[in-house]
Amino acid sequence: MSNAQGTASANSLTILSKGIIVVVRICLLKSFTLGENILVSRPEWYMTTAQFEAPILRKSIWQIINTLVPYFLLWFLMIRAIQTGYPYWVILLITIPAGLFMVRLFILFHDCAHQSFFSSKKANRIFGYISGVLTFAAYDKWRASHWRHHATVADLDRRGEGDFWTLTKQEYLESSKWKRLVYRLARNPFVVFILGPIVIFLLYQRVPIGSQSKQERNSVHFTNLGILVVVSLAGFTLGLRTYILIQLPILFIGGMLGLWLFYIQHNFDGVYWTRHEEWDRMKAAMKGSSFYKLPKILQWFTGSIGYHHIHHIRPLIPNYRLEECYEAVPDLKEVEPLTIRKSLRSLRLHLWDEIDQKLVNFRSI
Repeated sequence: MSNAQGTASANSLTILSKGIIVVVRICLLKSFTLGENILVSRPEWYMTTAQFEAPILRKSIWQIINTLVPYFLLWFLMIRAIQTGYPYWVILLITIPAGLFMVRLFILFHDCAHQSFFSSKKANRIFGYISGVLTFAAYDKWRASHWRHHATVADLDRRGEGDFWTLTKQEYLESSKWKRLVYRLARNPFVVFILGPIVIFLLYQRVPIGSQSKQERNSVHFTNLGILVVVSLAGFTLGLRTYILIQLPILFIGGMLGLWLFYIQHNFDGVYWTRHEEWDRMKAAMKGSSFYKLPKILQWFTGSIGYHHIHHIRPLIPNYRLEECYEAVPDLKEVEPLTIRKSLRSLRLHLWDEIDQKLVNFRSI
C-alpha cells in the first residue's frame, strides 16, 4: 500500500470515528440510562431545567427567617393565651396557622434532604436535623426513603417506597377477605388523614423500622434525643401540659396537611402507572406526578411543592425556584393543573385498573 493510500485510509477512519462519536453524543443527548438497562426518554427542554438547580443563599436564609420567626411568635402567643386563662378554643384557632408554618418548615427539611436548599452538604445536613427535630422527622431515615420514592414512583413492580399503599384491581380481587379489609381501612380518608399524622410522626418516625443503614438508624436516635431535649426544656420552663396542649394540635394539623399534599401528588385521576419493563422516568415525572395549582397564599405555605412534576424532573431545584422553572419552560405547562375542587375527587379512587390504565374506586369491582 502506498503512503498516499495509507494516509487516505487513516483519514477515512478518523472521519468515520468522529461520525460515530457525534451520533453517540446525539443519542446520549436524547436519552440516558437509569439502572437495570432502562432507557429513559429525555426531551429537548430537559437540559434547560438544570439552570434552576443552583441554590440562592440569601433566599434560603430568608426562607428560614420568614418561617421560623412567625412560627415561634405563634408559639409565644399560645403560651401567653394559656397562661392568662384564655379558652382553649382560642389556642386551637392559633394552631391552624402554626400548622401551616410547620408544613412550610417541612418543605425546607425536604429540600435539605435533596441537598437542594444549600450548596453545602454539611449545611443541608445541619439544618435538616434541626428542622427534623421541630417537625418530628428523622433526617437520614426520611431522606433515604424519599430518594427511593423518587426512583420508583409510578412503577407497579417497585411499589411501597415512600408512597401510599396501592393495589391493582386484579390484586384486590385475588386477595383474602382479611387483606381486603385492611386495604380498605388503609385507603379510608379518616385513617389516612386523622390517624395517619399520629402514626407516622409520633410512632413510625420514632423507631428505626424500615431503616436500611446505620446512618438512618442513628438519625432516628439523634432526632429522638433532640425531641427529648426540647420536651424537657419545655417541661421545666412552660410546663409539660402547656407544651402538649400546643404541640399536639400543631403536629396534627401540619401532619394532616402534609399527608394530603403527598397523597394528591401521586393519587389523582389521569395518573400514570406501569410495569417495570415499560417504566419511564420522564413519564413518571410528567404524568405520574401532579401539578397542584393552589392559591398563592397556600402555594407560599407549601413551598410551591404543587409544581410536583417539576420536582420529580429535577429534584435538586430548590422550592423557591420551581415556579421560575415552570415559567421558563413552556413544555412544563402541558401538564393539566389539578385544582382543589378536582383534587377532592381523588378520595374516591382506590385501585389501579391495568386494563383501562386508570385509578378506579371499589364500586368498579
